Amino acid sequence: MNLLQAIFLGVVQGLTEFLPVSSSGHLVFFQSFFGMEEPQLFFVVMLHFGTLLAVVVYFRRELSGIIRGIGSMVTGKKKNKEEMKLLFWILLATLPTGFMGLLLKDWLESLFSKPNIVGGMLLITGSTLYLTRWIKREGRLLEKMKWTDAILIGAAQGIAIIPGISRSGATISMGLFCGLNRELAGKFSFLLSIPAILGAMLLEFRGASLTNDLLPILIGTAIAFGVGFFSLNFLMKVIRFGRVANFSYYCWGIGLLVILLT
Repeated sequence: MNLLQAIFLGVVQGLTEFLPVSSSGHLVFFQSFFGMEEPQLFFVVMLHFGTLLAVVVYFRRELSGIIRGIGSMVTGKKKNKEEMKLLFWILLATLPTGFMGLLLKDWLESLFSKPNIVGGMLLITGSTLYLTRWIKREGRLLEKMKWTDAILIGAAQGIAIIPGISRSGATISMGLFCGLNRELAGKFSFLLSIPAILGAMLLEFRGASLTNDLLPILIGTAIAFGVGFFSLNFLMKVIRFGRVANFSYYCWGIGLLVILLT
């Protein structure tokens, strides 16, 4: 792997991991259209680490509150109740995601070699995003969030394991369909991505091997972090203004392009 490839893949990972356009769908597209070989597994793990770090840095205040809440629970003090409720909903939402991932793992992996299906899934992602334009601006805040909301959002994240279905697009849309506040839907989606990305990293790391070509890997990881942080900041602003449906046009365009070219 050369330096330009590492930079390119870092940018792609940073952009598509958070924007609701499906990172897996873009990976399949580039592999099929450009004839690119799949990146080294250790490099893929490091790219995930870069975008995971972007989430941690961006939501450092929320994560700090959760940590303080865990500490107060251990010491018997009833503080940070809101953060503990958020943690509980994240853990609950992770269950259907993990179950679906384990149950459908082999079938889902087979879809990565079928670009036409990926193109169709991108069209579905675009249609789902487009439907959010009719959702009312007002929504429920964290104190009124229900366990059913967490389960449905977690199930949406599980479905997004299918290449072409955007993880952020599916989870944010489901949060909005459940009637959550826009900012809460975005925040919950990205905080929920932390255990999901960690799980993906662990699964990939099992088969990964270290390489002596560390400089391109470190640069690619840094690029994924920087671009990912920018993308996350940008998307949260888009969500607050209710413009997430605008990504539907891109998903439709790239979905049709994948189908036509493959």
